[in-house]
Amino acid sequence: MYRDFRSDTVTQATPAMRKAMMEAEVGDDILGEDPTVSKLEAISAALFGKEAALLTVSGTMANQLAIMSLTQPGDEIILGQETHIYNLEAGALAALGGVQARPVPSRRGRFAAGDVKQAIRSRGVQSPISRVLCLENTYDLNRGFPLPPDYQAEMAQLARDNGLKIYLDGARIFNAATALKADLPQLARDVDALQFCLTKGLAAPFGSMLLGSREFIDKARWLKQRIGGGMRQAGHMAAAGILALETMQDRLEQDHEHALRLAKGLAAIDQRLVDVDLVKTNVVQLDFRPLSIGAATVVETLLEQQIKVKPVGPYACRMITHWGITAADVDAAIVAVKKIIVDEGHLR
Repeated sequence: MYRDFRSDTVTQATPAMRKAMMEAEVGDDILGEDPTVSKLEAISAALFGKEAALLTVSGTMANQLAIMSLTQPGDEIILGQETHIYNLEAGALAALGGVQARPVPSRRGRFAAGDVKQAIRSRGVQSPISRVLCLENTYDLNRGFPLPPDYQAEMAQLARDNGLKIYLDGARIFNAATALKADLPQLARDVDALQFCLTKGLAAPFGSMLLGSREFIDKARWLKQRIGGGMRQAGHMAAAGILALETMQDRLEQDHEHALRLAKGLAAIDQRLVDVDLVKTNVVQLDFRPLSIGAATVVETLLEQQIKVKPVGPYACRMITHWGITAADVDAAIVAVKKIIVDEGHLR
């Protein structure tokens, strides 16, 4: 059996989730008659202190519905160069929302206030309108930086001072809350809307939740139907999401401990492999450039040892710890990486 470190989206539903899915009370969600979906949406909104929530198929769908709800075609949104919404959503900002992206650089997941200010357009007949500042927490799916409430508050105030809305892609926000020991409402307090994934870290097999004001969610629900996101007896999937929220949050600390164990073990082989100081949640990035070993070689060789990792650059790989990855799996991965380095002649 493979030890799969590619993502925390490869998790399998727990036995309790499977049972709940089978036994869920369901109805037609498009007609607003699925009680299990309604329960999941109410729980999610309450967790973050928002008025309402909407179950969506994926984080990408939630992100795009949010932007479509907060903008008009031709508007511009400001976001980070490394963000999921900018890099990994198949050009949906342009194709679905008709909006333009204005990326800004980050350092360890944070934008400099001056860069954000510079990115905000002055109103003029030739300029698009800067409409939304997009944050992401944790930031960068290949790094997993948790961003604290005070930083989000600073960015939100800057945005509001310039007439922008604030949207948070909180795909892994439960990891951020765990790392920061912050309450979920703290991380949602300063944003107009946010989403979180049930499938990342929480191990549910389906779905993301979009949260915001009731007016915002009503519009997003209508747009969800427009793009084909309406579901019928979705309570079968929502049941797993409810259990994910009830049972999987407290165990995220274990994933973080395993990631740090992995990072320290790899750094002990060669300190150039991993910057341990950058490992804050469940994401570990390996840099093989100093050893002149290509990521493709690493992926292929580890696969032969029943270990899956994700290439994220010519010489870089990502490993994520999650439900299903044990301390023994981490130790086995460290040994396997060491073998590659030995076989390549970099360590004897």
